[in-house]
Amino acid sequence: MFIFLCMCGYKELLEEVRDHKGAVLEQNALVLPNELHLQALWYGGQMGREFATIDGRAVRIVQFGHWNHAAGPDFLHTAVEIDGEIHAGSLELDHTFADWDNHGHGSNEDFDDVVLHVVFGDEAKSRFTRTSNHRAVPQVIVPELILREALQIPLMAQAAAHVGRCFMPLAEMHQGNLDALMREAAMHRASIKAKRRARTIDALGEEEWLWQAISETMGYRPNKLAMTLLAQRLPIGLLRECPADCESILFGAAGFLTAEVHDAALNDTRGYLRDLWEIWWKVRDDYEPTHDRKIPWKLSGIRPINHPQRRVACLATIVHHWEDFRVACLDFAGSQDFFQALRHPYWSHHYTVKSKRSMRNLALMGADRLTDFQINHLMPAYLVDGDRGAWEYYEKLQAPAISEKVDKASIRLFGDIERRKKYLRQAWQHQALLQIYQDFCLQDISDCAECPFPEQLAQWRG
Repeated sequence: MFIFLCMCGYKELLEEVRDHKGAVLEQNALVLPNELHLQALWYGGQMGREFATIDGRAVRIVQFGHWNHAAGPDFLHTAVEIDGEIHAGSLELDHTFADWDNHGHGSNEDFDDVVLHVVFGDEAKSRFTRTSNHRAVPQVIVPELILREALQIPLMAQAAAHVGRCFMPLAEMHQGNLDALMREAAMHRASIKAKRRARTIDALGEEEWLWQAISETMGYRPNKLAMTLLAQRLPIGLLRECPADCESILFGAAGFLTAEVHDAALNDTRGYLRDLWEIWWKVRDDYEPTHDRKIPWKLSGIRPINHPQRRVACLATIVHHWEDFRVACLDFAGSQDFFQALRHPYWSHHYTVKSKRSMRNLALMGADRLTDFQINHLMPAYLVDGDRGAWEYYEKLQAPAISEKVDKASIRLFGDIERRKKYLRQAWQHQALLQIYQDFCLQDISDCAECPFPEQLAQWRG
């Protein structure tokens, strides 16, 4: 169905390069992100559900529970199976075992029902986790291999924008083989995304995966984590039970119903905010996070049309039309039609709460974000299953704006020449470039000098 590499696929090529004794193989010490990031990955199922305690007992997460917005353990109402026995209670995640005592959990009665203490790196494995009533809590260290796969952190944050040593092998490669290489790189990227989708569905179900997927897309670029946290803390199953209140709950839990936001608003906006507040003050105790659990929004440098407040409003509108949205996502053209028709009485005509009403109809979700949603979340499973219609749609999908990473990758592979432009036109080409950039350029610490990719390309080409 697709044009494959004539001698080996992209995955095989990647394995050959990883087996090479070169700079790509070197791994730096894993630097852990903040706990909110780790908690979001955990709750989204990206670390799986099968583990072992440090004393060798088999652990299976039966129920991931739900986020705690108040003081106490990170996740409430979890169910954990340890050596065949189910334990119901709370679950705590920390960077290391020492954090249990450093944060005062051992003397805090709120942590007495914790049934599992999960950490992400610890050299002192003999440290005990005990509650205030002196009960030992089973301990799990997430293996580094699982953690690296979940985090997807490359060795290098970025690679310089210059022509790479792979330029010549690629320039001399038969056009059909080069096209096949690009297609398989795009397919490899899709398979990775499909696996992440499957993990979240396994942990939380398909509807919660879809809810988190559209929320993450709305967070482009700097607020992906923030929007994911909001979606995880306010599951679609919960919001659909109170559709009249969902916009107030979303805005309040996001931290956007504050006196500062109200004071910065124009008069015609204050009425809108007042309506939200009339609902929020009644339910805020159930949803408002404590200070250390606040959503970490990044607002600097955000264009008004992309402000998180507009994105949250879009999510609220989706909740009101959830069944239509869910059905629309079964068809690529249907998802496009859904968002083109989506309207909000306030946000379809306002950039921010500080702006005057616009006579223009402002899209709640732009074309580039829709493309991101389709290629990052909707298409991967279809592509991996060999759906010909999905690939044909994907192949025709126009590329979004050229990102910095795509630009650098295209320069490294093809140089600043006409050939480079050919591989910047379609969305799947951008995905291929991003995958090659991630698999090779960002895994090489020699600035191209010792990267084995060019030699492997030459050998593969014959």
